[in-house]
Parts: sequence; C-alpha cells; structure tokens
Amino acid sequence: MKKILIFALCFFIATASFSQTSDAKVKKLPAVTIKNIEGKSINTSEISNNGKPIIVSFWALWCKPCQKELSTINEVYDEWQKETGVKLVAVSIDDARSTARVKPTADGNNWGYEILLDVNSEFKRAMNVNQIPHTFLLNGKGEIVWQHTSFSEGSELELIELVRKLNKGEDISTNK
Repeated sequence: MKKILIFALCFFIATASFSQTSDAKVKKLPAVTIKNIEGKSINTSEISNNGKPIIVSFWALWCKPCQKELSTINEVYDEWQKETGVKLVAVSIDDARSTARVKPTADGNNWGYEILLDVNSEFKRAMNVNQIPHTFLLNGKGEIVWQHTSFSEGSELELIELVRKLNKGEDISTNK
C-alpha cells in the first residue's frame, strides 16, 4: 500500500511540475473585438507597434489611481516614445452609460494614447483583470512579458526601465 501511495505521490508531483512548465507558454493578447474612441472596431490580438514594446493599461473614469497613472506617464510619454518607440494603449472598462465621458476625459488630460473602449468587459475578462489600474507590458513580438496592478508615484520609472531593457533584448519575464 505504501508503494502505491508513494508512486501516486510521485506521479502527482511529476504531473504538477509538467503543468507548470506548460503554463509558461508565451502569452499574447487574446482576440476580442472592442471599439476605439472613434467607434471603429478593433481586434485586440492585432494591437502592434512595428516590433517595439507596447504598454496596455486598463483603467476607468471612477478610478483615481488609474487616471493618476495615465497622467503621470503622459508627462514623459513623448520622451519615452522618442527614446524607445513604446506605444501605450489605454483600455477603458467603463460601461455603456459612462463611455460618453471617456473621450472628454482623455482630451481634457491631453492624453496622446490610443484609447480603447471595453464596454462589455470582454477584453478585461480575457486578460484576467480583476483590479485596476492593471498594466501589461508586451515585447516587440506582442508577447506579454510583465504585468502590474496598482499605481504609486515612481511606478512609471520602473515601467520605462523595463521598456529600455526590452529594447536591449534583455529578458524581463517576471509576470508580477
């Protein structure tokens, strides 16, 4: 009986470690159709940046830390783009009742980002976003290599440092 239990335990451990390695597959953006701020349909799996890094930030009008993050990055975004070619895509998870206020908010804050509207939270669910702000960093191949929730002053410095490392070809896959 002990041999069977030991065998079963070893089999379980071997299977569990195999599933962990198979979960380490490269993750890309899922294919979800949402709209941009002009009302044009966008397939999220086609978000690209000519081989340069992409930041995808989930936010909402009611989320003050989200708006603080986007405004803080906006202050240095032009410099980031010139230095690294990074592109930021801000995905609003506001529902249909409040999406009319998204464009005025983005325009009022002078955000130069691509704004997408995830009105039905399909993209949010597909990306397993449970808390916002939730920021993802994609390498030039469109692979998700890093993610982070919340925002505090200085978080943007860590983010740009990771973008710089990506541009140098360094591996930053930590998936925080």
